[in-house]
Amino acid sequence: MLFSAALCVLCVSALGFRERTPTTDDMPNIDLNADLGEGFAGVAPPDDATLLTLVTSANIACGYHAGDAVLMRRTVVEAAKQGVAIGAHPGFPDPTGFGRRDMAATPKEVTAYVIAQVGALDGFCRAAGAPMRYVKAHGALYNRAVRDAAIADAIAEGIRLFDPSLVMLGLPNSELIKAAERAGLRPAREGFADRGYKPDGTLVPRTEPGALLTDPVAAADQAERIAKTVDSICIHSDTPGAVSLVRAVKERLTAKGYTIAPFAG
Repeated sequence: MLFSAALCVLCVSALGFRERTPTTDDMPNIDLNADLGEGFAGVAPPDDATLLTLVTSANIACGYHAGDAVLMRRTVVEAAKQGVAIGAHPGFPDPTGFGRRDMAATPKEVTAYVIAQVGALDGFCRAAGAPMRYVKAHGALYNRAVRDAAIADAIAEGIRLFDPSLVMLGLPNSELIKAAERAGLRPAREGFADRGYKPDGTLVPRTEPGALLTDPVAAADQAERIAKTVDSICIHSDTPGAVSLVRAVKERLTAKGYTIAPFAG
């Protein structure tokens, strides 16, 4: 546990995080997001309904790595009922690998992937009268864009062409954030309560030991350490015990004086 805490401090330093300054009138806000709608054949993962009552932002799968028309519509409607901010969660077209395998896609292809997926989810948002607020890339696409400026720019370009008012979520000080700024988009910084960090501030690959934090106390500890440096904290819906992790993180941050609220409104 001490090693994990020390490593997280190193990550904060490596990423160049700066603490957000609370206002004099209000306690600082922090958003909790989860990747949702990542089922198939219209069947939602078992924890989605509960997670929608706990998180403040929903990254909804758009049909490439997971999700389909029926599930996208259902998840959008339920998120709107819960007052949860809706974001598109585009990934590589790789349902077999759940979007977690890197692909040799060109920047032009990535831009097209983003437009197609954001556009698909936006249709369901319009039908439900629930605005889409932001975009967060999924899995291997996200991880590649953290370090690959051309791919990060391609994602930002897809968002800009579709709707430049959408917020672009990404790892702090990564190429994702820089690309959002280059494209004139509003960037938002994301931290992870359920993922291990490498000393350079990037995420431990899922194929390596220490990639996941499944203990609620450890997740809450990590969330507390990074909360002052990010706009949103993610807990993946498919992490074992995700509901318990979100509850622990929410309870800890609330006890520390944070207001749990969407980062994009």
